[in-house]
Amino acid sequence: MPELPQVEDLADFLRTDLVGSVIERLEVGAISALKTFDPPPDALVGRTVTAINRFGKHLDVDAGGLHLVFHLARAGWLVWREKVPSTVIKPGKSRIALRVRLQGGAGFDLTEAGTQRKLAVWIVRDPQQVPSIASLGPDPMAPGFTPAVFRQILAGAGRAQLKGILRDQHVIAGIGNAYSDEILHDAKLSPFKPAANLTDDEVERLYAAIRDGLAAATERARGLAARDIKADKRAQLRIHGHAGDPCPVCGTPIASVNFADSSLQYCPVCQTGGKKLADRRMSKLLK
Repeated sequence: MPELPQVEDLADFLRTDLVGSVIERLEVGAISALKTFDPPPDALVGRTVTAINRFGKHLDVDAGGLHLVFHLARAGWLVWREKVPSTVIKPGKSRIALRVRLQGGAGFDLTEAGTQRKLAVWIVRDPQQVPSIASLGPDPMAPGFTPAVFRQILAGAGRAQLKGILRDQHVIAGIGNAYSDEILHDAKLSPFKPAANLTDDEVERLYAAIRDGLAAATERARGLAARDIKADKRAQLRIHGHAGDPCPVCGTPIASVNFADSSLQYCPVCQTGGKKLADRRMSKLLK
């Protein structure tokens, strides 16, 4: 799933390649992906793209005050084309959820692999009309995300576990399963430690891991073409998806906790004092 760094790098790519272009045509390939009907897709035709914005994991293509907003979900991606094929998309017959053609021939497809169909597209007059944007927590890369703000977030979280706090888009916007694993490893904290149990030093470490980790991940892929950004994410992850590999810090095999539809990875030495977490959803440290 694209997370904050990849979505920001996609936004940066589109600011270079898309801003200033005129939308010639929109084709909907997956009716289920389109979450709005007013304004209709044709309302974007003839409009010039004036800005690209990011809201958490959402991308916003601002076409002169009308907004094409999309969330790539777990298996979606943006495929940029210097020359969009002339063939017309047949709804439900391909992986393409939406195709945007620009005057001059270029454009992009929003594609989705698998069968879950979670990719979502909205056409709105204001991005805040998208419910999942209106309910977002603060952006961890924004100037206003200060240590004081972060402490307030943790104070309000009570006994909630750190892994869940980091992934909850209503609490902090943009962090998903992969980067929450990386952040918690950098901060040397258990994914299941309650927020209320953090010391001042641990809060400082976690804040630094969030800001520094996301900034480094974003900067690493800055300037890459859209087709290369997703692969760069896989290459830069050191903990998530590396169960059984040696921890890059201490060499201990990275452990995993598996859930019904996801998993997390952590280092038992660096993060949990040598104890392994039980492999169940309500996991606690084994005694």
